[in-house]
Amino acid sequence: MFCTQCGAQNPDEAKYCYNCGAALPATGTAPVPPVATTVPLPPPLPTKPVVEYAGFWRRFLAFVIDSLILSIPSSIIAVLFVVPTIAAAIHAQDADMLATTIISSLVTWIWLGLLISLLPLIYYTFFEASSYQATPGKMALGIVVTDMEGRRISVARSLGRNAGKFISKMILYIGFIMAGLTPKKQALHDMLADCLVVMKHPTY
Repeated sequence: MFCTQCGAQNPDEAKYCYNCGAALPATGTAPVPPVATTVPLPPPLPTKPVVEYAGFWRRFLAFVIDSLILSIPSSIIAVLFVVPTIAAAIHAQDADMLATTIISSLVTWIWLGLLISLLPLIYYTFFEASSYQATPGKMALGIVVTDMEGRRISVARSLGRNAGKFISKMILYIGFIMAGLTPKKQALHDMLADCLVVMKHPTY
């Protein structure tokens, strides 16, 4: 008779195992095989979401939407400066006053031009570094800006990326066209800042 605990052979009349002392089944009773214990499998590791890069035309449509949004404050600022300038020129009583008005208007327009040119930089920088990771135009098209690991970018990185757009413009906008030619759909300013523009995933 074999012990069901340790497997040692014992005489048929033995009641206890000579090896381990465990009780043996009665004569004529088939030994009950030990129950195999199953080790629970670890839970499956979460799968990394597939990255879908935003294409050139989707990014271009987002740019058009953002440009329309930016045109509103730019137009308001321009009107607030233009109307007083025209009124001052109309009411100029002599040539000296008119010349003074023109000179002050030129200075005003220089500052106005700088302000309007900085609006897009501020707009894109803070929206893309925010928790939305996108401007309203990009949100409408379902795309976000991330670093190379899919994480939210900092304000400094966002500022560097958007400042890099000036380089993309200086080379006849080829830097923007690269978004339709590179494997990861990166424009030149994306490469300079190590950023990606991808389709929004539920985890973002």
